[in-house]
Amino acid sequence: MLIEIPELLSSQALQQCRELLADAPWADGRITAGTQSAQVKNNLQLPEQTQQCQAVRAIIQEALNQNALFLSAALPKRIFPPLFNRYEGEHNTFGNHIDNAIRYCAVTGQRVRTDLSATIFLSDPDSYDGGELIIEDTYGEHSVKLAAGDMVLYPGSSLHRVEPVTRGARVASFFWIESMVRETERRRLLFEMDMSILELRNTQGDSRPAVNLTGCYHNLLRMWAEV
Repeated sequence: MLIEIPELLSSQALQQCRELLADAPWADGRITAGTQSAQVKNNLQLPEQTQQCQAVRAIIQEALNQNALFLSAALPKRIFPPLFNRYEGEHNTFGNHIDNAIRYCAVTGQRVRTDLSATIFLSDPDSYDGGELIIEDTYGEHSVKLAAGDMVLYPGSSLHRVEPVTRGARVASFFWIESMVRETERRRLLFEMDMSILELRNTQGDSRPAVNLTGCYHNLLRMWAEV
């Protein structure tokens, strides 16, 4: 399930992120790559201990906590603190890879199962050429290049890559989510049900069918969630 979340970051939050990252001390992106990923990863990444990383993380985490679409789609149990990468010049691509199944978070001391991967685009799409996020699933390849401030969510098990950036700079945030509902299909069903409930309530108010369907949603979540 691939879900685009428009305007996760407000224009003000996006501007704050850009200002903080403008003079950031970028380093070799392979610092967080696994053995296989390191062979195809050629980008820049912001070290986690920097002040800029901590400040932009806080902005993004606040936005995630307030976004109903993200919360419904991901049903987050744990969120790996956002990381930041930059593609430009000679450091301009990331070949086909699958994210590590488990990530250790030094900030919390916990391990995070990467049920979902997320990318937040921080550069305007017309400011760089290339840089599409290519995600492969059973239905083929999906090319994703969103407006600045938008986010895409996709299964952490997906094969994906970033196409070479041939002009300008592509700056983004990326991170992983461990969901309360581990199985992708169950999570998809709950998300579709939640969206249907929202539409039903918007058109019919808290009618009996809307209340009953809400009850079904929460009973399924009660059965499937790990908290």
